[in-house]
Amino acid sequence: MYEVVKDGFLDRHVPTIRALYRDQCQAMLDALERYMPAGVEWNRPEGGMFVWVKLPKHVDSMKLLEQSIAQNVAFVPGGPFFANEPEHNTMRLSFVTVPSATIDEGAARLGALIRASI
Repeated sequence: MYEVVKDGFLDRHVPTIRALYRDQCQAMLDALERYMPAGVEWNRPEGGMFVWVKLPKHVDSMKLLEQSIAQNVAFVPGGPFFANEPEHNTMRLSFVTVPSATIDEGAARLGALIRASI
């Protein structure tokens, strides 16, 4: 850690990363707005690297993941994040690992799969 902060690299790098993540988060939110069917909800993150998505009750994100991977789209099913009663109709979408154009295409594919599951 010392090596990263000693010459000011971290101070110079953080604003760049924050701007990039902000733009990619907005790209994800815009894509979700465009492609998600009615009944799908998501948060608007104030930080972090993920958007939390809630699907209609009968849509199981673990089953959806198999179909999604076949379309070259991945997400993290939300059920394991619950301590007691898992909500299997939830997922986490990362917006920091792919460029905005890829986010848009992935959201379009995912939206079509969700629409077919409703």
